Amino acid sequence: MPYAEGRTFFDADSHIMELPDWLVSHADPAMRDRIPPLSVSSGGPMAEKMQRYAEAGGHPADKVEELLRNVIAGPKNYEALGAFNAAERTRALDELGFRAQWVFASFSPAQVFWIRDLEARYAACRAHNRAMSEFCGDDPRLLPVALLSLDDPALAAVELDAALAEGAKGIWVPAGPCGGRSPGHDELDPIWARMAEAGVPFLLHVGGQAIQIRSEYMNTGRPQPTDWLGGAENVRSKDLTVLHQSAEEFLSVMVLDGVLERHRGLRGAAVELGATWVPGMLRRLDHAAEIWARSEPELRTFTRIPSEQVRAQLAFTPYPFEDVGALIRDSSPELYLFSSDYPHTEGGRNPIGRFESSLGDLDEAVRRAFYCDNFLRLLPSASALAD
Repeated sequence: MPYAEGRTFFDADSHIMELPDWLVSHADPAMRDRIPPLSVSSGGPMAEKMQRYAEAGGHPADKVEELLRNVIAGPKNYEALGAFNAAERTRALDELGFRAQWVFASFSPAQVFWIRDLEARYAACRAHNRAMSEFCGDDPRLLPVALLSLDDPALAAVELDAALAEGAKGIWVPAGPCGGRSPGHDELDPIWARMAEAGVPFLLHVGGQAIQIRSEYMNTGRPQPTDWLGGAENVRSKDLTVLHQSAEEFLSVMVLDGVLERHRGLRGAAVELGATWVPGMLRRLDHAAEIWARSEPELRTFTRIPSEQVRAQLAFTPYPFEDVGALIRDSSPELYLFSSDYPHTEGGRNPIGRFESSLGDLDEAVRRAFYCDNFLRLLPSASALAD
């Protein structure tokens, strides 16, 4: 019996656990030496078995049968079913019961986005996107998420077309300035127009920006805490409090620069960045547009207030520990998406149960929006999988 049943579920966040040669083996031969090798050191203990996984390419048959007994609550990360083997992932998805899931990379984006050599960075994006499309290619329920740097608008346009041709169903962009430009810069308008035309949303995700608080704030004169993996590269308690800020900044700038107004068909989401911050962002955007319309003429051209633009065109994935019911009551049911984060540990062993607890007495229409309809609003082509 599948884990998810009784309604239609679309999963807005799942992952592949890349093996060491994942990027380089899919790069153009002439560029392979210019792409840094994939590092999984931030994975802590879970990276220790990497060589064995790379050699085997999957789990032994007896292990697969064991993992099938309880996919959602079983081992996580590299030890999970379908973490890096596409055929296993199809079997895992059968047991999970989700109609489809966006598939993000785990380690490579944090490296690809920060390659200084622009030509190599875009070559690494293309290698990633080929590898992701290959992993997802045999199962239409696996929706590949491509990487796209926005620092060079001309190169970005080329790679966007290449990613769409490879079948990308989401475009992960870094949450930060775009090569010295705002994401609302005129030179980037063709990028947003192309995504809108293709019906493929842009996605912000943890790892597409700095994930840690400034180091000075960790200096207390006492021993520094480790992260939940036992190292120091991942999220700690102080980091969680600011993890969303780059995404909030990026989306706020897009709204105030009129990107959503100019491109009514553009959709986007902030994934694995929590959502407690969203109601406050909506209020701040409305206040900013109302007050500064006197001195910023572009704001006077809006035909919808910012919160209306966001409700129509953006969405956000709450963490399982956040009170999604309270968020909906404080803002709008159109704004939030279900996600499992499979096979990452952070998704927990019963995300539906935790979300159901906070949804409480909210009606079926709200639940349907959270688990299904809001996802389909972002990616209409997935509607065929809902039948």
